[in-house]
Amino acid sequence: MSKLQMIITGDGSHSLLNTALDETYHSRHGAVQESIYVFINKGLEHWLNQKGSSSVSILEIGFGTGLNALLTAQYSRDHSIKIEYSTLEAFPVEENIWTQLNYTDSPESKDLFRKLHEAEWNKPQDISPEFKLTKLHDTLQQVGLNEGSFDIIYYDAFAPNKQPEMWEYAALEKVAKSMRSHAVFVTYCAKGQLKRDLRSLELSVETLEGPPGKKEMIRATK
Repeated sequence: MSKLQMIITGDGSHSLLNTALDETYHSRHGAVQESIYVFINKGLEHWLNQKGSSSVSILEIGFGTGLNALLTAQYSRDHSIKIEYSTLEAFPVEENIWTQLNYTDSPESKDLFRKLHEAEWNKPQDISPEFKLTKLHDTLQQVGLNEGSFDIIYYDAFAPNKQPEMWEYAALEKVAKSMRSHAVFVTYCAKGQLKRDLRSLELSVETLEGPPGKKEMIRATK
């Protein structure tokens, strides 16, 4: 029996409940609206507005359902932004589950979502003319990350009380080293310890208003 259960969140979009951890992959208040707010609006759009660039390199911690990757790939297409997207996942969601998720509403978006999930692991691939994907089937603790490689970090691991190893100082330090100067780190999490750790890694930390149903989130800049 799968430990993943499909649920419907507050905005009508699906998420998955990991029954072993009793933790959802996205906000119960709305999976899609949370991802758009935290990662697209406060991460990608913020960085693009600051830098005025037409290309960007992103590292996602937690590919999960593929929702963040889908939204980012759609953004790259709609705004003609070239994106190199690296995403880390130790426990990929199986095909019989991800094919049921309701994140796509057109044949084009369905095809894009399928390409993201079916892309070979550990090998850079062109998903579209604007979007290059590298899916890393590994843990954050084991994966090799080149220093100064990424402009934006989508930190979308399970919550600290459910997956504490993902929020330890050594893990955050590894990610911070992979960030370029002026790179941006965004996460739905707003824990005080995370803010202190990011500051000690010489990142400038902002506490922002959270997505619907959540009071706060964090954005940090190197």
